[in-house]
Amino acid sequence: MELSIVIPAYNEAESLPELIEWIHRVCDGRYAAYEVIVVDDGSTDDTWSVLESLKQRYPFLRVVRFLSNYGKSAALHVGFRKARGEVIITLDADLQDSPDEIPALYDMITRQGYDLVSGWKKKRQDPLSKRLPSRLFNAVVRLVSGIPLHDFNSGIKAYRARVAQSIDLYGEMHRYIPYLAKAAGFKKIGEKVVTHYPRKYGYTKFGWERFLYGFLDLLTVSFLSRFGRRPMHFFGSLGILSFMVGLGIVGWLIADKLFQLRAYGTVRREVVQQPLFYLGTTILLMGVQLFLTGFLGELILRQSPTRDQYIIAGEL
Repeated sequence: MELSIVIPAYNEAESLPELIEWIHRVCDGRYAAYEVIVVDDGSTDDTWSVLESLKQRYPFLRVVRFLSNYGKSAALHVGFRKARGEVIITLDADLQDSPDEIPALYDMITRQGYDLVSGWKKKRQDPLSKRLPSRLFNAVVRLVSGIPLHDFNSGIKAYRARVAQSIDLYGEMHRYIPYLAKAAGFKKIGEKVVTHYPRKYGYTKFGWERFLYGFLDLLTVSFLSRFGRRPMHFFGSLGILSFMVGLGIVGWLIADKLFQLRAYGTVRREVVQQPLFYLGTTILLMGVQLFLTGFLGELILRQSPTRDQYIIAGEL
């Protein structure tokens, strides 16, 4: 199959008929075989009944329904696993992403050799209260990831199938898909300016808390991409550094006491009476704990069923 289009949907009963018809106009006759997978993320409106009706009219439509609202990452994860196309394109269900972008995105993957292409909503049709935090968020992710994209969280993206199916999405990790792809070894990541429309129906499902959660997830992604397979390199290094600093402080205090005894025959204060001794001891013990944390992480990783799962680029 040439193309799979994955659409997470939560309470989008009004927009789905228009969206599916729009996709049909764009793709019908252009692609010999394509499919649209809509993942109903536990909607509480008429989304499921609308999808049941649409399924009768459009044979290319496939529908998955969640029992509860698990979030966009879960919906994308399941959609990627269900997809059968060589190229996978994602769209939001709210009609703000244009299906007219599908052919150009598809060509960037198949003809220009990109692994992943992210849409850039250069002229974003959202209120200032959403645009400003989004710019800050994207600037921070660019800095941390080293990927020169303007819009990491864009709902419209195109992937080679093996890229989408190599990414493990959970929580709110969909915001960092380009970063996750880069960490998995897929380096050719591009960007395309896309049309962004004002929301036609309903209201946004995301609040201010998503930015707090987003930055916490960024720390997780950054750590896992660097040390997910070698936790001892992180915790062990910090542990050894902390141990040596603490040992140095305690050692200096003991050496200072011996010097005073030799030079003056007495000491001003005993080692254990000095606050610096307790600081040094605490830092030393923290070093031991950090080292043991890295060691335990290595033991857990050794037993992990995904420990030896690597992406093979090719064989001869």
